[in-house]
Amino acid sequence: MSETTARRSTAEMIVGYFKDFGVLKETRAEYWGIQIVNFLDCTAYFALLTIAAVFLSDDLGLDDRAAGYTITVFTAATSLMLLFSGMTTDWLGIRRSLNITLGGQLVLRLAMVWVGLTPSLPHRGLLAGGIFLLMAPFMAGLQTIFQAATNRFTTRRSRSAGFSLWYLFMNIGAAAAGFSIDIVRKLLHLPNVHIFSLGVITAVLCLIVGKLMVKNEEQLVDPDDLPAAQNEEKKVARKNPWQIWREMIREPALWRLLVLIALIVGVRAVYVYLYLLMPKYWLRTIGPDAAIGTLNAINPIGIVIGLVLFIPFANKFGVFRMLVYGAMISSVALFPMALPWTVYGLSIGQAHYVMALLCMILVTIGEVVWSPKLYEYTAAIAPKGQEGTYLGLSLVPWFVAKTLVSAFSGHLLEHWSPEKVTIDGVAVPLQQAMVAQQLDYWHRPEAMWLVLGAYALAGCIVAAFLEKWLTQGARENRPPTPA
Repeated sequence: MSETTARRSTAEMIVGYFKDFGVLKETRAEYWGIQIVNFLDCTAYFALLTIAAVFLSDDLGLDDRAAGYTITVFTAATSLMLLFSGMTTDWLGIRRSLNITLGGQLVLRLAMVWVGLTPSLPHRGLLAGGIFLLMAPFMAGLQTIFQAATNRFTTRRSRSAGFSLWYLFMNIGAAAAGFSIDIVRKLLHLPNVHIFSLGVITAVLCLIVGKLMVKNEEQLVDPDDLPAAQNEEKKVARKNPWQIWREMIREPALWRLLVLIALIVGVRAVYVYLYLLMPKYWLRTIGPDAAIGTLNAINPIGIVIGLVLFIPFANKFGVFRMLVYGAMISSVALFPMALPWTVYGLSIGQAHYVMALLCMILVTIGEVVWSPKLYEYTAAIAPKGQEGTYLGLSLVPWFVAKTLVSAFSGHLLEHWSPEKVTIDGVAVPLQQAMVAQQLDYWHRPEAMWLVLGAYALAGCIVAAFLEKWLTQGARENRPPTPA
């Protein structure tokens, strides 16, 4: 194939990617209402998640460990609630579930604003922890509603484009969340609690959009949907969860998946560091005016761009190798921050901005390459009829990473990136001690990133050596043979 032909083919694939969204013209207003809610809620959710640890410490006075434990309970509870939120959505229906979850979020965000703006309240940190815990089922419920509604309000022909657009809206919301944090903190010079006020506004807007646009819950179908669905039912025998579980634990594929999950937990944890470790790390190394929101917005913006550019090339490489090598890129992303800041020849603030930028670029490239391939690999090794169960298990690394990193985040920050360090019996800001070269390497933040990056990379290297065993029996693991 000539270079000109290759370029034309790539361009046509990118244009075709956007043309595929044209099938969404057959959807109803309900689909677009859900996507508007998706964008608004993701803007609030990712903003709250990014500022949570900073808010708990700077505004409510919790130390790093207590803030980490509070977020551990919140993230773990949210993940556990996902096991039950689907059943609740099926029971109550999309409209009623949407109203309940959005209403619950509105009330709880108002409660958090009240706690943040009332210094005279006793035990404010404990109250905030309780509010976060109560938010968990509503957070989980809304995620289930988004997926169920996207499925319900698209046809078989438009479903793939519908879910792709849902993922793009989610990442655009995540980018908007980063910018909103800096607007509140740096442009308006308001306290962190008003990021929760932003969440109140978005919850109200979501309720209005849901009321006006989400009215019909019937499955959207076209004339070809029903026969196709009936044929699909005949292909795969339906089994109850207990039957699936008994068969699954005897399948070698399950143990291969569990081994891979254990090896890539360190990589999945990298994405948890973005909101649990990095905001405080940036504030303590760059300074209190660090643009933490804008730095966190680099990742979702890059994902939106990267997915569009990368899709034409994604099927030219083997699934497993894409997964492993992409995960390696995400692991290596921590190493620019593991270098001493003086290596960059800039002031400490400028050096850490460069470190952050390099890290976010690499972690985004890695995510675009490997994250979708995890689900593709899981589907490839899953026995026929058990794809859904295996895909559910592929979420385990995210749950484990969130729980473990949340639990240890306070300890990591206190050991390697505390707000203040003691030098000759005097407590001085971390940044000041680093500028004065009063700390050795193993007591500075660089060492934290070296340890975490090495752990993540080691798992990827082991997975690469185990490729033959981990891909045994996999379907569609190799790239297509060129014609």
